[in-house]
Amino acid sequence: MLNFPDSRVEPDLPDPLRQDAHAWLARLTSGAATQDDAAAFQRWCATSPRHRQAFEEARDQWRLLQPAVGGLLASRPDVAEHHRRTLREPRVGRRAFLGTALGAVAATGVALIHPPFDLWTPVGEWRADYRTAVGEQRTVTLADQVRVTMNTRTSVRRLASGGQTVGLDLLGGEAAFDVLSADRAFDVVAGAGRSVADSGRFEVRYLDGNACVTCLRGRVRVEHPGGTRTLLASQQAKYDDRLVSVATTVDAADVSAWRRGELVFKRAPLADVITEINRYRQGRVVLMSSSEADKTLSARFQLGALDVALVQIQRSFGLSARSLPGGVVVLS
Repeated sequence: MLNFPDSRVEPDLPDPLRQDAHAWLARLTSGAATQDDAAAFQRWCATSPRHRQAFEEARDQWRLLQPAVGGLLASRPDVAEHHRRTLREPRVGRRAFLGTALGAVAATGVALIHPPFDLWTPVGEWRADYRTAVGEQRTVTLADQVRVTMNTRTSVRRLASGGQTVGLDLLGGEAAFDVLSADRAFDVVAGAGRSVADSGRFEVRYLDGNACVTCLRGRVRVEHPGGTRTLLASQQAKYDDRLVSVATTVDAADVSAWRRGELVFKRAPLADVITEINRYRQGRVVLMSSSEADKTLSARFQLGALDVALVQIQRSFGLSARSLPGGVVVLS
């Protein structure tokens, strides 16, 4: 049985401080840290007792993850081989074992992504004008004509022309856009594509280089090097750096369920369900059982009760669970 009270993250440290601590930990264990880095790190730690506390928490969290990563490497030959290849690369030192092991996990798509366990904000999102923390949703109004609702772990940057905001660059995450009858079209850039709307409502999701655009009301044009797609209400298109899909019909209510505080899954692989849950909670859920990863699940979970969802998943799939400090839960 899961011991969820022990798995919760203490709320006394702000998220930005935790992210800084994890970034320092990544730098110091990368094999490329310099004496200047060490001196800068010492100055950072000396800023306040809370800075040192944040780093110790980050260090302890990584240390506690080593048994889980070791078990995964032992049980998954494909992950172990990827890890061995990574260690042979000259740019990675062996003292970065945990970081590369987590990178190997990320490459297999078993509920982990890069950066390892989302312990810090990806470099590409540092230039964001607006950002949401884990589990946070935030609404921003632009020029009285565009309302943007940002989902958890989302970063956006303003696109301006002539001193006015004409669009947003979705650096990572998911956002809903309500566009009133504006004087000009509103653009949302995500990766290799651009979504353009004069009015209406649409959502864009951009994770791991893959984008998904859903039109909820009105019309939205998706421009991509591979072609242009015009979406009407309840239509969706997906793209990556190379390809763009045809428009398909979807259940718009399910797609935007997060705005109602829900997650809806219909015959989704368990690994994908865990990945999605991880976007909304502190710490990390690690799925160790490769035999269960591709089994499907249909469910509706409340965002405010994801620990209850994990218990339901554990029972439904006959999994054992181990809770670690820092919100880490290992399912096997």
